[in-house]
Amino acid sequence: MKGKAVTLSFELSALSVTMDIKLYLQEKKEMVDAALERYFSSRPASEEGMNFLDLLHKAIRHSLFDGGKRIRPILSIAAFEAVGGKGDKVLPFACGLEMIHTYSLIHDDLPAIDNDDYRRGKPTCHKLFGEAMGILAGDALLTEAFKLMTNRNLHEGLFRDERLILEIINEVAQAAGIFGMIGGQVLDIESEGKETDFPTLQYIHTHKTGALILASVRAGVKLGLANEETLKAFTRYGEGIGLAFQIVDDILNV
Repeated sequence: MKGKAVTLSFELSALSVTMDIKLYLQEKKEMVDAALERYFSSRPASEEGMNFLDLLHKAIRHSLFDGGKRIRPILSIAAFEAVGGKGDKVLPFACGLEMIHTYSLIHDDLPAIDNDDYRRGKPTCHKLFGEAMGILAGDALLTEAFKLMTNRNLHEGLFRDERLILEIINEVAQAAGIFGMIGGQVLDIESEGKETDFPTLQYIHTHKTGALILASVRAGVKLGLANEETLKAFTRYGEGIGLAFQIVDDILNV
């Protein structure tokens, strides 16, 4: 009887933790959604009268608000809070990371790469707005992400060390570029139809998905002004979770 009671207690504790995590994820997702909505609720005043941009804005919003889990920005926020970060100064960076991720999905879905017609049960960007507009929507999201992360008005004087901001943005750019997400995607394409050895597979996983996830975690830690030892610990965590996400994604695609 005692053994059953212990088992039940453990199961209830595990259930409580699971519910707490789900609640946290939902709260942070809503926070990110609200911030993205503020950034993309309307066109800038400088674009007034430029109605030809309406279609581009619709294409961007279609992909950015299609029900994504917001994993990367949530990881950044969670890391920021875990090291004692206060306030919402992490949000411009968290949202920028989500915009970069969304751009990559738009381009991945294009006929030249994965040629997917649906994502999360909805038509992909290029299927709804055309291939050219899909390319441009992705390009716009990538550049707007860095515009957002460098917007002084959104920092509200909270960041006194501009070198830190530059360092974080440089790391995010590397994670999204040739030696990160793009490099992993290139090797993935080049490996199609070929027998892939473990080092190649590991490189694809580490860079295609893992690089931006790791950058998300490290950005949150750095913005929280954690010490080097803490950053190293979170780096190991970020590397592990990035690999896990790509493995799960591959299993779901089988």
